[in-house]
Amino acid sequence: MTVTYSSKVANATFFGFHRLLLKWKGSIYKLLYREFIVFATLYTAISVLYRYTLSSSQKRFFEKLSIYCDKYAEQIPVTFVLGFYVTLVVNRWWNQFVNLPWPDRLMFLISSCVQGRDEYGRLLRRTLMRYVNLTSLLIFRSVSTAVYKRFPTMDHVVG
Repeated sequence: MTVTYSSKVANATFFGFHRLLLKWKGSIYKLLYREFIVFATLYTAISVLYRYTLSSSQKRFFEKLSIYCDKYAEQIPVTFVLGFYVTLVVNRWWNQFVNLPWPDRLMFLISSCVQGRDEYGRLLRRTLMRYVNLTSLLIFRSVSTAVYKRFPTMDHVVG
């Protein structure tokens, strides 16, 4: 389930924004806390093992092993991985933009399928498009705070 805090984000002050990060439902902390706990536990265990239980020759071997692993980690450049990430983000944004409900496409479909040059055909096409616009408005009201502020009640929608 998606939890939205868009109204709180829109009204957040500069020094009050950190309170939004502490919201538990839908937060980044809820998503990553398990991995962070595993990472912190393993890091602490390796650090304690290195500092207190290994002899000096074992420490040298561990340092050489760390340098060897670091050398192979540098072979995958960060810019290459970052390029995949940017591509992913841009594709998500573009898919959201493409999937916006544009009433023009449906208007062309209605005008080509609903026949009639008389008054009844014109009124039917106009009524169908009004329903399409009303549906779009109701969807945008539930998603966008700016649209909700413009049409806060159903009386405003009717007007």
